[in-house]
Amino acid sequence: MTDGRPAVDSGESLLQEFLTDVHTTAPMNLPALVDRYAAKLGLRRVVIYLVDLQQRRLTPLLGGDRLAVDSSLAGWAYRTLSLRVEETRSGALIVWLPLVDGVERLGVVGMHMESLDSAQLRRCRTLASVLAMAITSKRAFSDRFVQQARTETMTLPAEMVRALLPPRTIGSDRVVSTAVLEPAYRLGGDAFDHSLTESTLHAVILDAMGHNLASGMTTAIAMAGCRSARRMGAGLPELVKTVDDVLAEWLPDQFCTGIATQLDLAGGVLSWCNCGHPPPLLIRDHKVLENALDRPGEPPMGTPAKFAGTDREVHRLALEPGDRVLLYTDGVTEARTAGGAQFGLEGFTDSIIRATAAGELAAEALRQLMHSILEHQDDTLRDDATILLIEWCPPT
Repeated sequence: MTDGRPAVDSGESLLQEFLTDVHTTAPMNLPALVDRYAAKLGLRRVVIYLVDLQQRRLTPLLGGDRLAVDSSLAGWAYRTLSLRVEETRSGALIVWLPLVDGVERLGVVGMHMESLDSAQLRRCRTLASVLAMAITSKRAFSDRFVQQARTETMTLPAEMVRALLPPRTIGSDRVVSTAVLEPAYRLGGDAFDHSLTESTLHAVILDAMGHNLASGMTTAIAMAGCRSARRMGAGLPELVKTVDDVLAEWLPDQFCTGIATQLDLAGGVLSWCNCGHPPPLLIRDHKVLENALDRPGEPPMGTPAKFAGTDREVHRLALEPGDRVLLYTDGVTEARTAGGAQFGLEGFTDSIIRATAAGELAAEALRQLMHSILEHQDDTLRDDATILLIEWCPPT
């Protein structure tokens, strides 16, 4: 023991024990388990905060005062994925560390202690990593974490669509794909999907006709069709045809627009098929390259009669390292204030360029962009607004 704290070997052994116990601990008992081991690791207290659905607040897992993402030290750790140390009035320290599963931001953890050295910091980082994995695995079968991430009641169509969505952010050392959707609790027909293989990023954005339960069902079927085709190794034309066929069979009066993309992670070649959707935007060197990805569109998904006997056209473009590709639904650019002013494509691109130029992480740039859109419309959207951002960042 040194200064009342366990030696390094003891600390590492305790973390191994903690990892073993995490696997058999019920989700609601995780905070108690953390408290038990925190004392053994020389920590006074450990508080887990989860970010809410709109990424505005950090909520303690056991309840209590929420912290603002945009104006707190804990929020700074969340926004930048960085360590932050705070000294309290009593002279004790709070070490704020982000909770991150891969590249998906879950929240932060506040670790209260008397003093900090390199060995203790190493244990804190390890504990934060274990907690992130535990929360990710346990929230799949517990409503507790879902409830902590909500500040409002969710409608049935939104509940159905959100149950199918992947994590907000996925990535590797070569690519990041991140997305946001609003209105968070009243979604109608918007959705996104993304997935990684060893060589390819697959990403889709969808916008179903209408804003009701039928719209949500259309989106759900379209997403299932995309995943089924993708998992069988289908190319983009076959993937879109799968969605066309399944919508025509099960919801013949419904359709949805969308863009299906594939990004070759080694060479950076982006392939996409645009089905009646606003064209993607290409951001390079902090500028939107005008019409860089503007190509003739195809009919919306679910309307195969209009192009019977023809294949969907696939477009390709070689990206440069650091390029960002932005997919969005028309609810983004058509957002209006109470006075009738339209956010528009110019307002949309200005916001993302500012965040990009400031060096923000892709997920953080997108969070700020969506909040800018909501503020422009007094936090009340007339239509779903979804944005998906892909950043190709191969190692140099």
